[in-house]
Amino acid sequence: MEESRESPADHGFYMPAEWEPHAQTWIGWPERQDNWRHNALPAQRVFVDVAKAISVFEPVTVCASSAQWENARKQLPEEIRVVEMSMNDSWFRDSGPTFVVRKRPLKLSSLTRNIAGVDWNFNAWGGADDGCYNDWSHDLLVSKKILAVERIPRFQHSMILEGGSIHVDGEGTCLATEECLLNKNRNPHMSKEQIEEELKRYLGVQTIIWLPRGLYGDDDTNGHIDNMCCFAKPGVVLLSWTDDETDPQYERSVEALSVFSNSVDARGRKIQVIKLHVPGPLYMTEEESSGIIQATISN
Repeated sequence: MEESRESPADHGFYMPAEWEPHAQTWIGWPERQDNWRHNALPAQRVFVDVAKAISVFEPVTVCASSAQWENARKQLPEEIRVVEMSMNDSWFRDSGPTFVVRKRPLKLSSLTRNIAGVDWNFNAWGGADDGCYNDWSHDLLVSKKILAVERIPRFQHSMILEGGSIHVDGEGTCLATEECLLNKNRNPHMSKEQIEEELKRYLGVQTIIWLPRGLYGDDDTNGHIDNMCCFAKPGVVLLSWTDDETDPQYERSVEALSVFSNSVDARGRKIQVIKLHVPGPLYMTEEESSGIIQATISN
């Protein structure tokens, strides 16, 4: 595995949009009992269904701990690769690498492949005082191990960043929230300008659109952008929305709409916003209240 002390942008790499074709999907296998109810058995069944659905369109690799490898192998179909890997929890979108690509090698680039990975620092969404768990030592190695398995060049960065805290259009524009990236529990030694500069160097973007806050109630991640909005295509954003002025989310959605209405992307386009109405109150038992809805785009 090649490693570089230069930035991805120095070698012509950029982070592609989620809808661009990709070689495969990596998934972590859930087992953490303080996060997944009933010894994670219901979650594992859902993860199997998700992996099967994605595998129709592209290869899938599932990573499971040594204690869970045999269990995962038995539940998953043979065409899905299962790799033994230690982790503290299964949120690979946040603890895994950010893959970056380029059209062709630069003449002066020492790297020969047109794909690489960024290995960010990770502190379980907030560190010892505010994180979701106290030991994230295994998570810190997830990116490095994935890139080693695939023999993909690795760019290491000391800045704490989760994949869910950034969203790009693949054409030079990145979305992020100040609530998360400027939170004192992430990179308190870095200014907004310094964080912007590193995002540009490591994601290959030119423009960063900052929303003040993320989705209401997103306390675990401190306002990840991927829960608040996403690009549907370059220049078009899906924004979490409610018309209920008594809903705590209303103020945040209006605030974000104002930002987008006064922003242009890296190519000078005005941002078109499509309001995606979030559901009203959903009632569940206390046991069920730790669930989450996320999405991935396969080929």
